[in-house]
Formats: sequence, structure tokens, C-alpha cells
Amino acid sequence: MDDIWMRVMENMTDRVSGPLKFRFILQPVMAAIFAIMSGLKDARTGKPPYFWSLVTDPASRADMLKDGWKSVGKVFVLALVLDVAYQIYVLHFVYPGEAIIVALALAIVPYLILRGLVTRIARSK
Repeated sequence: MDDIWMRVMENMTDRVSGPLKFRFILQPVMAAIFAIMSGLKDARTGKPPYFWSLVTDPASRADMLKDGWKSVGKVFVLALVLDVAYQIYVLHFVYPGEAIIVALALAIVPYLILRGLVTRIARSK
């Protein structure tokens, strides 16, 4: 099991300096753009910050997940496709778990952080 984690960590660090490294800038920026647009819309409509509501409001969680996926889903899928292309090109093998980790880190995490933050900042003004 330790060998698997060591391989995952080594492969993750190799991605930063290897081919297709531009995606580590491009995809979070795309996720941020969608998060800003959604966060401003949330502030205008009076919705609570996104991530906090996902955690604390189970009644509207399904609708919120659909809305979030509609915004950032394409960025997530693009992150998956680009990571699989990277793996085929560099590793000559596809590790689906690693592709999901990278896609989450490049698309979903920035979106979750920024959407609620933008909502809070827009409301405070």
C-alpha cells in the first residue's frame, strides 16, 4: 500500500513540471471565472455562501449540487481529459484515481472556495 501512495505522490509532483503544465494555471482560472459569476449571482439573489450551504442545508443540497455542477462540470471534465492525455503521453498508462484527484484539485476546489468568498465580499459592499 505504501508503494501506491509513493507512486501517486511522485506522479503528482512530476505533473507540475512535465508536459501540459499550463493546465495548472488555466483550469483553476476557468473555475475561478465560473465561481465569480455564480458568487455574484448568489449575492444578487440573496443566497447564502455556496460551500457553507452545501454543508449545513441538506434540504437544498441536491439543487445546489446541480447548479454548481452546471457551472464547473465542463472544467472538471476538461481537467479529467487533459490528465488522461498527460498520463498516456508520459506514463503510458492511465491511473483513473490520479486523474480524479487532479481534476478535483484543479476545478472543484477553487470553485468551492471562491464562490462562497465572492458571495460574502459582494454582500459586504
